[in-house]
Amino acid sequence: MTESLEAKVTAALSQIQNPRLDNDLLSAGMIRDLAAGDDGRVSFTFLLGQEDPATLVREARAAIRDIAGVSEIKINVQDPAGPPAQQHAPPGPSPGTMPGGPLPPPAPVPEFGRVVAISSGKGGVGKSTVATNLAVALAQSGHKVGLMDADVYGPNIPRMFGISEKPLVLGGKIQPLEAFGVKLMSLGFLIERDAPAIWRGPIIMKIVQQFLNDVEWGDLDYFLVDLPPGTGDAQLSLVQATHVSGALIITTPQELAVGDALRGAKMFERVNVPVLGIIENMSGFECPHCGEVTEIFLSGGGTRLASELDIPLLGKVPLQARLTDQADSGTPVVVAEPDSPAALALRALAVAVDQAAAVKSTELPIIRG
Repeated sequence: MTESLEAKVTAALSQIQNPRLDNDLLSAGMIRDLAAGDDGRVSFTFLLGQEDPATLVREARAAIRDIAGVSEIKINVQDPAGPPAQQHAPPGPSPGTMPGGPLPPPAPVPEFGRVVAISSGKGGVGKSTVATNLAVALAQSGHKVGLMDADVYGPNIPRMFGISEKPLVLGGKIQPLEAFGVKLMSLGFLIERDAPAIWRGPIIMKIVQQFLNDVEWGDLDYFLVDLPPGTGDAQLSLVQATHVSGALIITTPQELAVGDALRGAKMFERVNVPVLGIIENMSGFECPHCGEVTEIFLSGGGTRLASELDIPLLGKVPLQARLTDQADSGTPVVVAEPDSPAALALRALAVAVDQAAAVKSTELPIIRG
C-alpha cells in the first residue's frame, strides 16, 4: 500500500526536535490542522512561542520541501500565548527571501524609542563603521542613543569605540558601557577577542533576547542594532523579539554588493519591517587637496537599488584616507575629523535618518508609558 502524502509529512515533522522542550514538533503539540491534498498542497498551523527557536519553522519547511509530490507549502505561524498571526499569502519563499511565513507579533518596548536595524547583504561594506558614526552623530545632535552589536560572528563595535572592559552587572541587569554619548552592548565585551564565533540558531536568539531584555538601557530616543551581514537567525530573532521601527540597508556601489543588499531589503519587507532607506558607502574618493572625486568602484549602485525598491537613497559616504585607522584606534571619524568629507556626509546621514524615522513614526507611533 502506497504511503499517503499526509503520512509522509507527519513522519518528516516528527523528526524535527524542539531543543527547548527536548521533544519533536508533533509530540510537543506545535503542529495543528495539518492537511495534505492529492494535488500536493500542504498546509498547517505552527504554534511557535516566544521562547522557541524561530529556525524551527525553516527546518519544517525544508523537510517538507524534500518530500516527493509536494507542490505547495503554506504555514500559518501563531503565538500560542497571543492572538493568531496573520496568514502569509504566498505558498513558499522564493530564493533569497525569508522562509517560514509570518512571525508572531513582537511586543513593543517604549523605552527603546525608535528601533532601527542596520543591515547589509554582504560583509566588507562598512556596515559597522556607518552604524558607529551614525550613532555618535545622533548623540551629538542631542538624542539619547543606544547601539546594540548583534553581529555575533564579528562583533566590531568594541574596537570602533575603543572599549575593551567587561560590563558590570547590578541588580541582575547588565550595565551598558558608554562612549561618545552612546550606550553600548556587544558580545565582544563578554568573550575573549580570539574566541571563535561558532553559534547555532537557538544560541543567537538567546544572545539577542538577553541584550534586549537583560541590559539596563534606560530611556532612549534611538536604539540602533548592528546586524550581521546577510539574512539569517539574528535578523529573524530581532524582528520576533521586539518591534523594529525601520531598517537601513548599507551597500557599496558595485553590482555584487547591490544584489546582496536587494535580498536583505526584501527580507525586511517579508517580515513587515519598513526599509527607511539605502546608504551607499565607499561612494568615490574625494581628494583632500583638490576636492576632485574619483570613482574607485562602479558608480550609482545605491541609486539604482533605491530606485528599484522605490525607497530613498539617504546618503553617500565617500572613501577617505585614515578612516580605517581611526576605526581601529577607537575614534569615530565624526569625532576625529569632524570637518572631513566622510564626517560631513555621515552627519547629514544622521539628519536624513532622523527625518525618515519621524515620517515612519507617524504610521507606527511610539507609545511611551
